[in-house]
Amino acid sequence: MASSPLLMALLLALAAVASAQLSPTFYATSCPNALSTIKAAVQSAVANEKRMGASLLRLHFHDCFVQGCDGSVLLDDTSSLTGEKTAGPNQNSLRGFDVVDNIKKQVEAVCNHTVSCADILAVAARDSVVALGGPTWTVKLGRRDSTTASLSQANSDIPSPASNLSALISSFSKKGLSTTDMVTLSGAHTIGQARCTVFRSRIYNETNIDASFANSVKSNCPSTGGDNNLSPLDLQTPTTFDNDYYNNLVNKKGLMHSDQQLFNGGSTDSQVSNYNSNPSKFASDFAAAIVKMGDISPLTGTQGQIRLNCRKTN
Repeated sequence: MASSPLLMALLLALAAVASAQLSPTFYATSCPNALSTIKAAVQSAVANEKRMGASLLRLHFHDCFVQGCDGSVLLDDTSSLTGEKTAGPNQNSLRGFDVVDNIKKQVEAVCNHTVSCADILAVAARDSVVALGGPTWTVKLGRRDSTTASLSQANSDIPSPASNLSALISSFSKKGLSTTDMVTLSGAHTIGQARCTVFRSRIYNETNIDASFANSVKSNCPSTGGDNNLSPLDLQTPTTFDNDYYNNLVNKKGLMHSDQQLFNGGSTDSQVSNYNSNPSKFASDFAAAIVKMGDISPLTGTQGQIRLNCRKTN
């Protein structure tokens, strides 16, 4: 019976399913100090620069939306590989790569060639949110690193700041995330900053915007020039992970066009209102949604590799 081709096929299928399952205890034996090492490094980086928490969270998001959560966003261009760093949504915008390098170096010191860069991004995102006063969650682990990247997918699949509501819903749906997940994950914009070039059109041309808010932002974002000047996505508490983002939307103070689309007479208005009045609901929903995002098409088992340097394949 044990040599039955059907049984063997079934056993192989079960093994494949088992290997594709991420687990919070994946490194419990192979690298028991992995999580504490990452946490300490993130806390240090965020203490040094509060904005870094938002940058590390964003790296995880931009990673998962291109080829799944596989660390592809970290790959540098080489003569034989075109990475994602020069894609429109990433170039002159993504940051924190040096912090990831430092985390990886520290993790390699406690357990060599064991913890993937993709998992480091997932854990660093959680630890960044916690460091800025937000909720915690249990990170599922066991992702492996890609040996490929996709510039074209980075350009097509990462939502644009100019997106309208239907485009936002569609881009998240393409990744298996619901409209509710989209509104929840957009709450990450309660921290971090944006460049003038991505919100200039909104503050100068749109009417569904609080006039005093628009004027205050214009002081740092002229109608021409100053493309890289920064403004906080949440003016009130830009380095605290809270629900103020939704309060801003209700008051027509969303910085980017895509932000205000979530509260503009459409299907997501009620969820924004709910999060505005119920911070604990937002916190618990965010934790659940980001775990779901972390499940997007991971490489597991013998797929991919464990990169020794997050910027290049082995």
